[in-house]
Amino acid sequence: MPHGSIVDTHLHLWDPKRLRYGWLDGNDVLDRPYLLDDYNAATKGLDIQAMVFLQCEVEPSQYQLEADWVADLARHDPRIKGMVTWAPLEKGRAVLPELQNLARHPILRGIRRIIQFEPDLDFCLRPDFIEGVRTLAELGLSFDICIDHRHMANVLKFAAQVPNVPMILDHIGKPAIKDGVMEPWASQMRELAALPHVSCKISGVATEADHANWSEDELKRYIDAAIDAFGFDRIMFGGDWPVAVQAIDYQRWVGLLDRILASASPAEQKKFWRDNAVRFYRLENVL
Repeated sequence: MPHGSIVDTHLHLWDPKRLRYGWLDGNDVLDRPYLLDDYNAATKGLDIQAMVFLQCEVEPSQYQLEADWVADLARHDPRIKGMVTWAPLEKGRAVLPELQNLARHPILRGIRRIIQFEPDLDFCLRPDFIEGVRTLAELGLSFDICIDHRHMANVLKFAAQVPNVPMILDHIGKPAIKDGVMEPWASQMRELAALPHVSCKISGVATEADHANWSEDELKRYIDAAIDAFGFDRIMFGGDWPVAVQAIDYQRWVGLLDRILASASPAEQKKFWRDNAVRFYRLENVL
């Protein structure tokens, strides 16, 4: 297991008894509360120094309530140092008052408005959406890019238009691992990495494979390609718990990455597990 502390850049917590998450309906694994006690049990024995909460696709009308709830959880577990919430960025600059309301919470670090679920592949290129993302710069916020490989071509165009907002690609862009397809995803990852304001989370990889039949070598091909594209200065660890438990438990995910990174230098490993997350999510003053 890793030597030294870990910053988990991708923690989900939810309670369907408190808030509405329609996407959980019918999912026998995920459709139940996943709370801090469950996370602590899943990570027992690991030195998790800090976590960044990522929005959980709550009912849009409840996104402010989700942010308020997580901010309260952070007062009970101060390891929650950052929070990335949902916001309706498609409103363009009109979203600013809503962002300012979210910024009441000192742990706010960024916004994730998921692109993957939009039926229109051009959604991220709409002028109002791009203007909404540009507005994040006024509050010093970052943007989490959540897509699958079908959106990569448009995301390249989108990210290039917003160079002043730090961005991070969640789940290595969700390549078609289950189908064994590398291209054009691998080439597009190198193109995206050529944009200096974009980083990449090594997270959610097993979930894109056959949940019951993936192999470590199968995942390694894609993880290696992501690391090669972005380099050790712009990659970081994400647990994607509990979504990932559909395919892999937390301890196994950490162990798999630890083996893949065995040939990296101690400094590179420290960047991956901790330092890059601290820098990207601006945690320097809270750790």
